[in-house]
Amino acid sequence: MITRPRRLPALLLAVLTLAAAPAARAEPVDSGPQGTAALLAELHTLYERAGAATDAYNATEERLTAQRDRVAELSRRLADTRTELAATRDAIGALAREQYRGGGLILPASLRLLLGSDPDRELAGAAALERAAESAAAALERLETGERHEGELAGEARAALDAQQELAEERERQRDAVTERLDEVETLLAGLSEPELAELSALERTGTARAQEQLLAEGTLGAELSRAPSAEGERALGYAIEQLGKPYAWGAEGPDSFDCSGLTMQAWALGAGRPVPRTSQQQWERLERVPLDALRPGDLVVYFEDATHVGLYAGDGMVIHAPRPGATVKVSPLAANPPLGAVRPDPEAEPLPSWTPPVLPDWASEGEDSGYDHP
Repeated sequence: MITRPRRLPALLLAVLTLAAAPAARAEPVDSGPQGTAALLAELHTLYERAGAATDAYNATEERLTAQRDRVAELSRRLADTRTELAATRDAIGALAREQYRGGGLILPASLRLLLGSDPDRELAGAAALERAAESAAAALERLETGERHEGELAGEARAALDAQQELAEERERQRDAVTERLDEVETLLAGLSEPELAELSALERTGTARAQEQLLAEGTLGAELSRAPSAEGERALGYAIEQLGKPYAWGAEGPDSFDCSGLTMQAWALGAGRPVPRTSQQQWERLERVPLDALRPGDLVVYFEDATHVGLYAGDGMVIHAPRPGATVKVSPLAANPPLGAVRPDPEAEPLPSWTPPVLPDWASEGEDSGYDHP
């Protein structure tokens, strides 16, 4: 069930509330259209840097998770190898004790056969002795092989642990970078008055409307804006719709908050049951690309030259996305950010034979539209 979130003021004013304390700008804010445009460009630059840092953090987090799995697997294999070594050493010890208890001079089998009073018994004893020797030799070979394998695994485990530590440290550096970028946003916004924030918000909405009109006029989205999704695409879209109104949080994958690629990943993984890469850059690089004029609901629209933002196509020229800090998951025009292209997680799937677009709540498009933008 979709519940209506508390109504937010303009996005920039919402982000302002994130600041711990007001901070003054080094220079007074320039009033007028040119000054507002310059401020918006500066804000977009800061958001773009935060977006790049967030994508790097998410990629490292994914690598760190995989590395932890590798360390656990190597540790399990090393423990199993050491258990096998202990059993082999016990077996060799048992053979040595048995030979010691036998004592005396062990004659060659040919002499024991000639000198013995019971040739059949001597023949059976010789065969048993030969089997025991073969068993001992095999046990020694297993011991040598096992010890060598143990050494190799121990080296791999140490290297894997070192790599895990390096990734953990890299993740911390990237977390600090995200925090620093967002602090810069807060510092910028904290020096603006409410009229200046309103002017910025209006300028951003005007730019989005103009870009969407141009996209539609050029026919970039094609003539049919409401193509049917695949069955999986419909489920992915349904999941995204259920998240409307939840707040953006960098690095978040739900269920209470999302960043842009966290939303699209979970829409396909949890909603449609098809795993997709974690970051917007990985989604752009690894999923099959489709032209914008062939978009169908459920496809992922990727933005900016460095692929630092992504949304899920909802049909009719609109996307569902988690725009940026201070915003909530919402419906926006596809051109709210400059599109790089689109990818399809299920290129082999056929569209549904018929489809009725879901009815979205009337507040689904409230708030600002831009994600991580370039000036």
